[in-house]
Amino acid sequence: MMLLAKRDYNNFFNNLFDDSFFMNPAANSNPQAMKTDVIEKDGNYLVEVELPGYKKEEIKVDLKEGYLTISANKVEETEEKDENQKVVRKERFSGSCKRSFYVGENLSEEDIKAKYNDGILHLTLPKEKEAVKEEPKAITIE
Repeated sequence: MMLLAKRDYNNFFNNLFDDSFFMNPAANSNPQAMKTDVIEKDGNYLVEVELPGYKKEEIKVDLKEGYLTISANKVEETEEKDENQKVVRKERFSGSCKRSFYVGENLSEEDIKAKYNDGILHLTLPKEKEAVKEEPKAITIE
């Protein structure tokens, strides 16, 4: 039996689960799971978000109060049976990730274009539009 100092024990235990078998990019709910590039081009912002392993139906993009929120949710179940059709392994996985960006309150859903292919969500947003200034309206005094 090998004795480990407390810090070595912690490193050993942490490294025990540091294996690609346990790692699923879709499982991470931390913003780093959504590696994002933002490019300014032709008066627009092009936003590319990596979401490997997700289907288009599992991704949601919302705009509320000036915040663009991208979320993805995945639920999977696998089952393996032997030659007698008895279950020998059954696994379940669920994972989600979410990230928000402030884009300004003058954008609407119609201003944003979204496309998803090859594990990358492509968003095109115009630079923040100027607020439409309303002319003062006269109030009739009775």
